[in-house]
Amino acid sequence: MELQNQISTRALKVWRTIGFLECLITWIITIAVLVLTIIFDWTPWIIGGLIVLSVIQPYLGIYLLPLVKWRRFRYEVRETEIEIQRGIFVIKRTLVPMIRVQHVETNQGPFLRKYDLASVEVSTAATVHTIPALDLQEADELRQYISKMASVEEEDV
Repeated sequence: MELQNQISTRALKVWRTIGFLECLITWIITIAVLVLTIIFDWTPWIIGGLIVLSVIQPYLGIYLLPLVKWRRFRYEVRETEIEIQRGIFVIKRTLVPMIRVQHVETNQGPFLRKYDLASVEVSTAATVHTIPALDLQEADELRQYISKMASVEEEDV
């Protein structure tokens, strides 16, 4: 059964911005190592490897990986459970029973705030499950719904 809900398309902008910043850091490190390689006369294969890395990383980090991550991430919130599908190369599906939910919160860092997005974090005794980059209103509604369903489940026990 295919999960229906998908995160916001604006998540792509957030992840691509983060990917671009990661590339900038890599380029700065690459330039520093390149200068050190020339100054200290290190082996020339280092230069080739740095050039290949500088070309491949932007394609992967800015374009391909955010797109695949967005396409693969799905979630479904039902009355008795939350199901999350995530992964790029290995697809993982997690089923969280509402009875195990301890608390729910929304998170909004600077990049998510810029695009009016928020992540929903569902905490259980074992771990935290995240549904990233939802529209702010949708994230708040989802947090309220999960909180309501989790408290109903606890009363039933």
